[in-house]
Amino acid sequence: MAHEHKLEIFRGLVKFKSNVTKIWGIFTFLSIVTIIEVALGIIKPEVLIEHRFLAMKYLNWIFIILTLVKAYYITWDFMHMRDEKKSLRRSVVWTAIFLICYLILILLIEGDYIYEVYKSNYVKFDF
Repeated sequence: MAHEHKLEIFRGLVKFKSNVTKIWGIFTFLSIVTIIEVALGIIKPEVLIEHRFLAMKYLNWIFIILTLVKAYYITWDFMHMRDEKKSLRRSVVWTAIFLICYLILILLIEGDYIYEVYKSNYVKFDF
């Protein structure tokens, strides 16, 4: 009993003829996103570094969002979550979203604390 995989990405906007072409299409998309991340990391546009949102530079937010997009497509297509039942997909995705949001919150809180300690030149003990 063969199980057919869905051969489209981006909610059906791009359709492929076989699994091999779909894998190459997703690989190309993930490569483009990675190239954008690397280019932004090398260039570091001033407008994205000067402005902040929730105590973090716009460039860092772009990195986090692009990384989440890559993680989503790796899980969705390469790990075949698209073909699973809705309850399993939701349990995996919502758990990951909760943990990622929690880790970002801890990153912002701890990073801001260490920044303020070094900014005010008050160090109670050396790390």
